[in-house]
Amino acid sequence: MPRTQAFARDDVVRAARALFWRSGYDNTSIPELEQATGLSRSSIYNTFGSKRGLFDAAVRSYFDEILRPRLAPLQAEAVEPHAVLEYLDGMRRAFEQAGSLPATCGCLLINAAGAPIGQDAAVAGLIAEYRSELRAAIERGIEAHSPGLPGERTSQLADVVTGLVIAAFALIRVAPAEAAASLGTARDLIGSAGAA
Repeated sequence: MPRTQAFARDDVVRAARALFWRSGYDNTSIPELEQATGLSRSSIYNTFGSKRGLFDAAVRSYFDEILRPRLAPLQAEAVEPHAVLEYLDGMRRAFEQAGSLPATCGCLLINAAGAPIGQDAAVAGLIAEYRSELRAAIERGIEAHSPGLPGERTSQLADVVTGLVIAAFALIRVAPAEAAASLGTARDLIGSAGAA
């Protein structure tokens, strides 16, 4: 029985995550969460403590089920030479899937950064943690792709590529072509650095 309850909880969190991802924390109402999750208001509060508790659970699941699996090849013990390019290509494919949450809503965390909830210390900390994890993973990918590149150049390139990825997440909702172009630029910069 506990396993069944855990799966039901995971389903609730995923349903809430999709709603928060589409609408943002502040624009998501309890009645909308009730409808999306199938839980009553009292069940949401009994299980998660508050709307914010459910949001926190949704963000944790976003890290564990969406972000970290995508970064895993760049965080492996031995990173493959083309892993960073495959990461960028995978992001571009996700953006091109019509109707998908990444294509229509970008990144849950980047969206939160620009909303009032982003001023909350705990949420701001998670956003900073994600940016740091993303940058470290990209740097490892660049090192594997271009092992002869000087460390300072690798570090600078990792900063630029991370910025382009974050820009793509921010742009996808309003300017999909520019979001895809940011990822293409990131890919080209890595490719030209490796060729130099």
